[in-house]
Amino acid sequence: MYKSFYHLNRNPFEITPDPAFLFPTRKHNDALAALYYGVRHHKGFVVLTGEVGTGKTLLLRCLLHLLKKSNDVACAYVFNGRLTPVEFLQYIASDFRLPAANKNKSELLLELANFVISRGRQNLTTVLVVDEAHQLSASILEEIRLLTNLETTQSKLLQILLVGQPELDEKLDSYQLRQLKQRIAFRSQLTPLDENETRGYIERRLQLAGANSDASTLFPSQTVAAVYRYSGGLPRLINTICENALIAAYANGAVTVPPTIIEDIAAQFRLGVTHSDASDNPLAFDDLDISEAAKAFVELYERLQRTPEFLRAAIPHQEDRE
Repeated sequence: MYKSFYHLNRNPFEITPDPAFLFPTRKHNDALAALYYGVRHHKGFVVLTGEVGTGKTLLLRCLLHLLKKSNDVACAYVFNGRLTPVEFLQYIASDFRLPAANKNKSELLLELANFVISRGRQNLTTVLVVDEAHQLSASILEEIRLLTNLETTQSKLLQILLVGQPELDEKLDSYQLRQLKQRIAFRSQLTPLDENETRGYIERRLQLAGANSDASTLFPSQTVAAVYRYSGGLPRLINTICENALIAAYANGAVTVPPTIIEDIAAQFRLGVTHSDASDNPLAFDDLDISEAAKAFVELYERLQRTPEFLRAAIPHQEDRE
């Protein structure tokens, strides 16, 4: 809609994770290098965490794009962490194109072990990527730990990448999973962009979409500052704000995006609204509230016991007793 007006050949702020639009900050480069090195050098277990919208899935897509250029890599990609251990193993086996239907846990583990060992003997690389790994249960994380036992004296036979939100760090730091934590070879974290990186991110996307020299003028510095303020430097939110800003600016016939449009969009998406915790929630109850409610319920029940209606309902009728 606005592309011809702003001399663009594609939408610059699509929220789908397109590897062509990767903005290589130092942290993104470091994380991608750690993931790639861990896989190619058979280090076994690599973890990547980051807040919602920091670009974890996009980084994974870039990694998978790199790995697919090599004919020696087989990859299973799991993006649903809410599975039972058997379903999890079935999913992995199916993605490796192994027979998984109607197999129990022992059969699946044997199938996967034979597959990984066979590839290891041929010096081939086998990778398991788990996205949204913060949703994994402790039982599945334990299955993953057991899969890391597939190794030779020189290297790991199965390369495992866990990618998720900061809750994954909390799970791996738990005492119950200390054995798994000790096996992590590399651990990276993605953080939001700063204001300078946000400016570079916006300009790079506009340039890739065909804006060329107009990239820095389409979003002036004050507008970028407003985008950063409301997005917190999260790439996904930056995309949402900028996409809507271009539509609104086009509708108004504006050749540049003014900060006032960013303010309006932030209000529409309620980006200035902060989440309240339980202590600020009027529907949250503490122990005293619960105790008082239970006491009131007991008193009400005792009063009801003394009413004729309750007695008639509680005492069986003559025909019922017979």
